[in-house]
Amino acid sequence: MRQAELFTKLSDHRVRCELCAHRCMLQPGQSGICGVRYNEGGVLYTRVADLVVASHVDPIEKKPFYHIYPGSKSYSVAAPGCNFRCRHCQNYEISQVSQLKGGRLPGRHRAAAELVREAVATGCRSLAYTYTEPTVFFEMMLDVAPLAAEKGLLNLMVSNGYLSSAARQRLYPLIQGANIDLKAWSDGFYRRICGVASKRPVLETISDFVGHGIWVEVTTLLIPGYNDRESELQEMSRFLVSLSPSIPWHVTGFFPTYRLTGVSATPPETISRAREIGLASGLRYVFAGNLPGIGGEDTVCHHCGEVLVERYGFAVLRNQISGAACPACGTPVAGIF
Repeated sequence: MRQAELFTKLSDHRVRCELCAHRCMLQPGQSGICGVRYNEGGVLYTRVADLVVASHVDPIEKKPFYHIYPGSKSYSVAAPGCNFRCRHCQNYEISQVSQLKGGRLPGRHRAAAELVREAVATGCRSLAYTYTEPTVFFEMMLDVAPLAAEKGLLNLMVSNGYLSSAARQRLYPLIQGANIDLKAWSDGFYRRICGVASKRPVLETISDFVGHGIWVEVTTLLIPGYNDRESELQEMSRFLVSLSPSIPWHVTGFFPTYRLTGVSATPPETISRAREIGLASGLRYVFAGNLPGIGGEDTVCHHCGEVLVERYGFAVLRNQISGAACPACGTPVAGIF
């Protein structure tokens, strides 16, 4: 247990959590939507400042980051909990654990320095806060990120983007890359499927991170009949282009899971069509994900069409990027290489 960052004390021993866009107002003894921050005696505490529920060495493409050190390894860590209630969550066993197991949190207490040592020892070039929702283990990021940077590791975040402005301000100097889920363009989807009021905080996070020089990639998991209308895909594409045509957009396939087992898997043609829409809107790098072999996994020079990074699934088969530029025509390639 540790006193949490970013909260306001209110009257009658109430507190308001200022970490994410929910801004939960909590009575004494009450936990937030995330299930890991709680009010005890008029002070907000976190249960997960050093509670690690998952730690693995992953290919960076699994996050997914396609324009950060292609083919490298990323040490990936998570604490239990999430501030979303996604009905299609692929990691619900650890993200929704406060609901599924009566509030008992699994995991092991691990020091920040231990995590960084393990990342270095396993040959990783980055440390990724991922799997669940890193916003809810904010304090862990604050502890680990400076130590990781001292060892030359990039700090990366895979997030739903539902952060408060105050949380983003604290992360700007610590995080070098973020993959943000833009789950849909419809606020109705966010309410019905994710349990949050609006996509607006997500758009603000994407925009602010880009504006502060953090490398941003965006992922949209396409669920048949829920968020795959062409008009929605066009709106998402236009929004990303308005920030930067160089933002990589990963359009990925859904597989039935958790509370959406009655929905069919995403057809390959839906993924291919979404990719076409993104490219037609002016995005330079749009990738098909979760369905290896359908095409659309390679990084291609937007100027001359040269294949720069050839991929199959999470594997990099060939990487021709030299000096962050196309070897054929010299056009710069956006990213961290």
